[in-house]
Amino acid sequence: MTSPTDGPSDSQPAAAPGPAASPVPRTGVAVPGLARIPVANLQPVIEGGAHPAKAVVGELFPVTANVFREGHDAVAATVVLTSPDGRELSFRMQQVEPLGLDIWTGEVAADAEGDWTMRVEAWSDVWGTWVHTAHAKLPVGVDVDLVCLEGQQVLLRAAQLAEDAGEATDAIVLRSAAQAFLPDRPVRELLEITEAPSINRLMSDHVVRELVSPTLDYPLVVERPRALFSSWYEFFPRSQGAHRDEHGHWVSGTFDSSRERLEAAAAMGFDIVYLPPIHPIGTAFRKGRNNTLDPGAEDPGSPWAIGSPAGGHDAIHPDLGDFDAFDRFVARARELGLEVALDFALQASPDHPWATEHPEWFTTRLDGTIAYAENPPKKYQDIYPINFDNDPEGIYHESLRILRLWISHGVTVFRVDNPHTKPVNFWRWLLGEVHRTNPEVIFLAEAFTRPEMMAALGKVGFQQSYTYFTWRNEKWELEEYLTELSGLKAAYYRPNFWVNTPDINPTFLQSGAPAAFTIRAVLAATLSPSWGVYSGFELLEHLPLRVGGEEYLDSEKYEYRPRDYNAPGNLNMLLGKLNEIRREHPALQQLRHITFHHATNSQVIVYSKRQGDDTVIVVCSLDPHNPVDSEVYLDMGALGVAPSDLITVDDYLNWGSYTWGQRAFVRLSPQQPAHIFIVRH
Repeated sequence: MTSPTDGPSDSQPAAAPGPAASPVPRTGVAVPGLARIPVANLQPVIEGGAHPAKAVVGELFPVTANVFREGHDAVAATVVLTSPDGRELSFRMQQVEPLGLDIWTGEVAADAEGDWTMRVEAWSDVWGTWVHTAHAKLPVGVDVDLVCLEGQQVLLRAAQLAEDAGEATDAIVLRSAAQAFLPDRPVRELLEITEAPSINRLMSDHVVRELVSPTLDYPLVVERPRALFSSWYEFFPRSQGAHRDEHGHWVSGTFDSSRERLEAAAAMGFDIVYLPPIHPIGTAFRKGRNNTLDPGAEDPGSPWAIGSPAGGHDAIHPDLGDFDAFDRFVARARELGLEVALDFALQASPDHPWATEHPEWFTTRLDGTIAYAENPPKKYQDIYPINFDNDPEGIYHESLRILRLWISHGVTVFRVDNPHTKPVNFWRWLLGEVHRTNPEVIFLAEAFTRPEMMAALGKVGFQQSYTYFTWRNEKWELEEYLTELSGLKAAYYRPNFWVNTPDINPTFLQSGAPAAFTIRAVLAATLSPSWGVYSGFELLEHLPLRVGGEEYLDSEKYEYRPRDYNAPGNLNMLLGKLNEIRREHPALQQLRHITFHHATNSQVIVYSKRQGDDTVIVVCSLDPHNPVDSEVYLDMGALGVAPSDLITVDDYLNWGSYTWGQRAFVRLSPQQPAHIFIVRH
């Protein structure tokens, strides 16, 4: 007979069978969520890993996480980068203050281009736990024999790891330390062993790890350095060499007549030359001078009104030359150390072949007309925007075909016009396809729009992005904006600071004051690793189309604008000097390590950038019309020196050397509105 304790009784029915228990998680296996030793809030991870974080070869970038565990045993963490071929690079993380928040951080760098992964491995720090125990127990005589035995074991385990790694000398030193850890020795001598820098270095080199708990592997794309650091110069080929013939008719500039501008851009130290669209231009609803609706017979039209019977995005405007001329242009650029960037504008004039061959690629209104582009109050009657939903497969693959055509002709950079007016998932697909076959190609997003859209474009693959810099003029605005851009956002959004564009004549420049142009150039070139200049800036072009507006009078978008670039008062030397300083100083080639220092005058901004031993301090006036002076209080720690130290700074913009302490004084004027100091070590 079965007793009640052996099975269910009549009054206690058997419990229904429950679900089988889940397997016990194994330590060392990456799992979503919190593992044996939890790692939380890992950064940079973009949208849960849906998109890769960005870096360039050799770029130091921070990885942060919260690492913790139950009880009081010590934990540690390592960042592991895995290359496309499976090679691993490991970087120890450090805990930072306040310790109670369990924040760990490390700076890491990948050494080759490609699609990498990143993870954090948390682990039980056996040596750290034991050292803490030893310092707690040995001085009060508690468990002395056991503590010494445990210390010997940890040291011997590390010695074995050293021996396995082929480090025989390290193994000998660690075994000697283990043998010296005897309970009958004075406590002071035992503790000295635990504090010896040589022993701690060896224990760090041959670390004893237990309960290793890796996170999932998250994507990291590592690109060529120019994806982060670049200097852009924009000009219209049709204006270079443009002239009136003996009958007074305009003759367009060509690729061949534009070589002089290539040479000038190279002489000023730029490394990317950007061309507006070079394709045939439609005649239907063509715009005249200053964006009027009544063009003259010789008005060339806006290059962004792409397409005519001569062809579309895969054709060259006959006035500029043919593909052979374009190839000569690209070849000359390469000889000068320049890359050519083309405008990629997904839109069409009413005369584009697409309008008749693929009307489904546009939006037809109820009255039967095709919708033209509008950005109220602006109207672009000469441009049809693309509808990406009627035939996505067709327009997707046509876009890819066009990009690959120009890539085959040596184009390695594309400035994308208004990407925020196209679906984000389209860009993710298109840029992903180009990256798969041509990872060297760089895309710049020309999007001045809502912050979330601008961020999304960076996340899905644009290597660089236009910014709000054009409208950030006050000190507090610049400091706030750069703090945002150089923080977590730097993992997916690389800013390119343009001082002007054909569409934007910044209000700050409209006085025409030379100091205004100098100030904006210095800020753009030193705050951001990438910056850009539209031609005419160096000639102080500043007249607005209308008071209160930000469009240029006699905009080059609608007419030929040949210029005398050597006219008196030009800024050619300034632009060349800025690019020279940028090339020579790694601190200006990165985004993340920037510190703003306190200047008592709101019209003076002071900031430093630091990379390794290279430290640059920029002092710049924000008032182009009046002299300003200010006391400056430096964060000496950010400069890598003690608060009481004196530093020597060399002014590379104006020449001269100064000795500064934590407190300094500056005086700036419209004739000399900025200093770029290099800290002498």
